[in-house]
Amino acid sequence: MAEDVIVSMGSLKLTNEEAEEIQVSDEGRMDEIDSCVLSLIGKFLTCKPFNRKAAKNTLRRAWGLDKELQISEVGNNLFQFKFQSEYDLERILRGGPWTFDNQLLMLTRWKSGMSANNVVLEHASLWVQIWGVPFNMMSPSVAREVGNKMGTVEDVERRRRMDEQNFFLRVWVALPISKPLRRGGFLQGSYGKRHWVTYKYERMPLFCHYCGFLGHDIHHCPAHFSASKMEKSIDYQYGDWLKADSG
Repeated sequence: MAEDVIVSMGSLKLTNEEAEEIQVSDEGRMDEIDSCVLSLIGKFLTCKPFNRKAAKNTLRRAWGLDKELQISEVGNNLFQFKFQSEYDLERILRGGPWTFDNQLLMLTRWKSGMSANNVVLEHASLWVQIWGVPFNMMSPSVAREVGNKMGTVEDVERRRRMDEQNFFLRVWVALPISKPLRRGGFLQGSYGKRHWVTYKYERMPLFCHYCGFLGHDIHHCPAHFSASKMEKSIDYQYGDWLKADSG
């Protein structure tokens, strides 16, 4: 319904009264601005309905916050989480990914001018493990370079000691949900030799084993539905092997 109204606005001819700007005083908005500064806007990356009350309760328990957290529904599958401290807000924002019923919660900080009509959430932040890296490339700078090819790097794990276990590199990346997950990539050093490395995703939410997109499974994938009608046997290019071990 809201989308229909927005589209129809483009053809409306405003009256003089409608075209007038309504000046909002600072007195009428300062309290709300103060409460919004310490807030996150989020929505679940899902293709199916979910129990909103259960989702809110689950998040409160997972975050260890009860009365300290205010959760308001501000749109269709759009929530505002208001915190009482910057510490808690940052702890939640950087402590993800957070899920409910395996549905990923995408989060972003509130910015001035945000409304239910203009919030854009196009990335899913996940920790990615990079396996098979040559020993001479096992450095945080290489992890950052790989992460920048996948999306926007938000953090890189740095080893505290050189003698710790070092099976893989680890980078936290904001991945574009408009693209399928990457299963790996080629690293090329100064000698021109290519090395294939594989990616594993920590705390992996729901994703499709057919198309590789986050947010749905094969039962809700139009591409898989079309392929299953035309092909006797489907060669799945994605699978649970993309999930990092929980241990």
